[in-house]
Amino acid sequence: MSKEKQGSLFGAPSGERSHKEEVQGLVSSLQRYNRAYRAGEPLISDHEYDTLVERLRSVQPEHAFLNTVEPESLEDRAPVRHPTPMLSTQKAYSTVEIQAWVLRMTKAANELGMDSFTVRVTPKLDGLAGRDEQGVFSTRGDGRVGANIGFAWERGVVPIGGRGLGVGEIVILKSFFEEHLSERFEHPRNMCVGIVSADVVNKDAQAALDAGVVHFVPYVGLASWTGSPDELLGGVQEITDSLKSQVDYALDGMVAEVVEQPLRNHLGATNHHYRWQIAIKERGESATATVEEVIWQTGRTGNITPVLMIEPVKLSGANISRITAHHAGMVRDRNLGPGAVIEIIRSGEVIPKLVGVHREATECVLPEHCPECGSPLQWREDFLRCTNSSACPGQVVHRIRHWFSMLGNSDGMGIKTLERIVQAGHVTLAEIYALQPEDFLAMDFGPGQTKVLTKALADSLLNPVEDARLLAAFGIPDLGIGESRRLLSHRSLVSLGDLLEEELLAIKGFGPVTSQRITESLQIRWAELKALLELGFRIELTPLASERVEVVSPVSGLKIVFTGSMQQGSREEMKTQARAMGAEVQSAVSKKTDLLVVGEKAGSKLKKAEGLGIRVLTELEYLELLAS
Repeated sequence: MSKEKQGSLFGAPSGERSHKEEVQGLVSSLQRYNRAYRAGEPLISDHEYDTLVERLRSVQPEHAFLNTVEPESLEDRAPVRHPTPMLSTQKAYSTVEIQAWVLRMTKAANELGMDSFTVRVTPKLDGLAGRDEQGVFSTRGDGRVGANIGFAWERGVVPIGGRGLGVGEIVILKSFFEEHLSERFEHPRNMCVGIVSADVVNKDAQAALDAGVVHFVPYVGLASWTGSPDELLGGVQEITDSLKSQVDYALDGMVAEVVEQPLRNHLGATNHHYRWQIAIKERGESATATVEEVIWQTGRTGNITPVLMIEPVKLSGANISRITAHHAGMVRDRNLGPGAVIEIIRSGEVIPKLVGVHREATECVLPEHCPECGSPLQWREDFLRCTNSSACPGQVVHRIRHWFSMLGNSDGMGIKTLERIVQAGHVTLAEIYALQPEDFLAMDFGPGQTKVLTKALADSLLNPVEDARLLAAFGIPDLGIGESRRLLSHRSLVSLGDLLEEELLAIKGFGPVTSQRITESLQIRWAELKALLELGFRIELTPLASERVEVVSPVSGLKIVFTGSMQQGSREEMKTQARAMGAEVQSAVSKKTDLLVVGEKAGSKLKKAEGLGIRVLTELEYLELLAS
C-alpha cells in the first residue's frame, strides 16, 4: 500500500477554505482512511475516524457518505446479496449520548403503547464482519452485497458453534495473538483481513490457522447482558467490565440493542444503521506528542524494533516518554522520524499505543546495520532482522534472559547482569552454567552479587523443572509451553534431535508451516540443547501418551488455573501434581476453565473467573478437595 500524507486531523481550518472544499476534503479523507482500515492497514484510530465523521455531519448532515455503509472490497470474489442488510452501527462515546439513545427508544416504545422494553448488551468484536447463512459464507461488503469467502473454511477458519448461525466476525484469540503475533501485526484484524484477501496466506497467519485460533464467531453465541434501560444507564461500566472478562478476542466497545421485535420494526433503519442499536465505545485518554529520536533495539529473534523517544507527556496519570513502533515497516511507511507529531492513547492499557500520525517527519532514516553487533540487516516482511544470529550480543542476551525468565526457578539473572556476562565473552548457556565465583569477581561483580549469582545457577539446576517449560525456555520459534507439552507427550525431550517434520505434523495442533520451522530449528540447535541436558537439571518428564495410565482423582478431567502466592508449595509444584492426577492445567482463565485455585494476592484472573461464574477455591479448599 502506498504511503499516505495525512497532515493534521482536519487539514486547514474551515475559515481558510470554502464550505464545499471542506466537505470534499473530509469525504476524500474518510474514503481513504476507510479503504486502509478495510484492507487491514489502518492509518488513524477509530476515534479519529469517528471525529471526522461527526465533523462532516456538522457541516453537511445530509451528505450521502453519512447514509451509506463504508464498503469492504474483495473484487476477485463472487458477489453475494445479503438476505437482510448488514448495516453499520451508530456510536456513543459518552453517558449523555447513551441517555439520548435510551430516550429515543423510550419515545418509540410509548408510541406503540409499550410500558417498557428490554436492552441487550453484547461485546463488539473488532474483526472482519461476515455472514454464514444457507450454506454461504460472505463478507459484509457494502452492507447489501458482499463477497463469497467460503474458501476460508478450507484455510482453517473455525466456525464457533457450527455453521449457518448468521452474522458474526472473523477474529483470532487475543491471548494467542499477544503471545505469538503482536510483534508482526499492529492489530489482530489486520491478520484476519489477510486470511480472506490474500491469494497465499503468509506463514504467521498460517501458523494461527494451524493452531485453530482463527474463529468465525456468530453474534448470537456471544456472552450478553440483558436488563432494563435504567439498569443499563446505572451500570454501563460494570456491564462492560463483566462482558470484557468473558471474551478472548479484540473488542471495539459494546453493542446495546432493543430486544423486542415489534419495537425494532417500528424504529427501522437508515441507509447507514439500525435505529434500535448503538455501539458504546470508550475514547480512552489520548495525547499528541513530538518524536525526538528513534532508537533501535535487537530482540532475541533478531528483529530490530524501533522505539520512538518522544517529548514527555502525561497520560492517564503516567509520564510517557517512549512508544514502541512495532516494526521498521511502520517507521518507513509513516515517516516516523524526529519532528513527527503522533497521537498516542492509553485506554485501560499499561502500555500506551501509537494510534495516528498528525504530521510526518521531513526525514526518516532506517538502519542498515544491527545496532548491537554492526552486522548487515535483511528485510523479512515488515521487519529488519540482524543476520548474525549466533554472535549478536543483543540476540544472545535476550535469548539467555528468556531462558532464566521462562524457567522461573532462580533469581538474580537480570538484563544488566547478563549484558556484563555476555560482554565478557560468555555467550552460551553451557558457558554461563560453568561460571565459578572467581569468574564473577573477575567481571567486577562484588562479593555479595557473586554469591547471589552463584546461588542462582545452583538453584536453576537443583530446583525441579517441567520438561515442557525447559524446552519452551530454550526459545525454539513456535514452541511455547503448551506446544512443548503436546510434543513431549509423544516424543521424549532427549530424543528430539532426530524429530522429523512429518512426525510433528501428525500430532494434533501442529500445522505444515510450524512443523517445518520447529524441526529445522531443533536440528540446528540440537547440539546446544543436548549440552544443556547433560548439565544435570532435575527434569520432571511429561508422560508419553502411549504409556499414560488413566488416573481417577477428584480433579481428573478438570481444566484448572492456579493464581496468586501459594503457602503450602509453589504454583509449579501444584501444577505438576494436578497434571499427575489427571487434570489439564491452563495458563489463562476462559469459558472452558472448570476451576480456579487462588493463593494470596490473586489478581485479574480471579475477577475474570467471577465474571464467568467459574468455581473458585482457596489453596486450602483445593487441598481438602484432593484429600477427599
